[in-house]
Amino acid sequence: MKRFLVLGLILALGLSLSACASDSQFNLDSETQIVVGLEAAYAPFNWTTPTANEYTVALDGQPGFYVDGYDIVMAQTVADSMGLTLVVKAIEWNGLIPALLSGEIDMIVAGMSPTAERAQTVAFSNEYYRSEQVMVVSTNGAYANATSLNDFSGAKIVAQQGTLQDDLIDQIPNVLHQTSLNNYSALAVALSSGSVDGFVAELPVAQGLVQSNSNFTIISFADGNGFTVSDEDVVVSVALRQEDTNLLAAVNAALATVSDQQRNDIMASALSRQPQA
Repeated sequence: MKRFLVLGLILALGLSLSACASDSQFNLDSETQIVVGLEAAYAPFNWTTPTANEYTVALDGQPGFYVDGYDIVMAQTVADSMGLTLVVKAIEWNGLIPALLSGEIDMIVAGMSPTAERAQTVAFSNEYYRSEQVMVVSTNGAYANATSLNDFSGAKIVAQQGTLQDDLIDQIPNVLHQTSLNNYSALAVALSSGSVDGFVAELPVAQGLVQSNSNFTIISFADGNGFTVSDEDVVVSVALRQEDTNLLAAVNAALATVSDQQRNDIMASALSRQPQA
C-alpha cells in the first residue's frame, strides 16, 4: 500500500537510532498520553484543517490547526482503549521512522505499509486498512479509457517520492518514469498542467482527489491487468518501536474491536469530510 521506502540511508539511520534508543518499554501504567506521528497531508488518511469537529485532534506545536482523517479516528480508538490522551505531531514522511526510533513519537499511524525492510527497524501492528493501487488520469485525456498497464505504454507517469507507488511505475511497459514529487498536491498540479499523463495512488487517496476534482478519473485494473503487489503492499499498519511489545499487544487488541464494516464506514466518512480542491 502506501509507502514502500527503499532508501538504504533511511534504513541505516534507523538502525543507528534504534541502537541509541532506550530499551525500556512504553509504560502503559504510568503514561498519560501517547504521541502519534503522521504527515497531516495525505487525505483521506490524514489532513490538516483550521476547523475543529468531532473527529479532529489539535496538532501539537501548531496553534489553531487540527488534524482529521481515517488515521486520526483509528489512532483515537487506540488511545481511548488504553485510557490515554492522544497527541498528534505532523512530521514529513521520510522523518517518521527516525522520529519514532528517537523517542519523539510513540507510534506512526500514517497509512504506512508493513514492508519487510521497515520491519528490520520497527514493529508493526495487525492491519488497520486494506486497499488497492490505481492510476489517476485526466477525465478527457488519452488514457481515460485504459484498462490495463499495457495501455500506458509510452505514458509519462509519476508518483510520490519514497513510496511503493513510485516503485510500481516500472511495471508499466515502455513507461516514461517521471521524477517523483513530494506530495499529492504536486502530483495533482502536474496532471492538471499536462506535464504528466497520470500518477499512481492507492484507492482511498485517489477517490478523495477525484471527489474534489472532476477533471480527474480513476483507472482500476482487473486481476492480471494491473500492478503486481504483495499483501504487505495493500495493507497499512501502525508502526511502533520493536521493544514496545506491551504497547503492540494493546494496539492489536484495540484494532480487533473495529470490524471491517466499521473500517469501511470510517473511510467513507473521511472521504466525505476531506478538503475540497
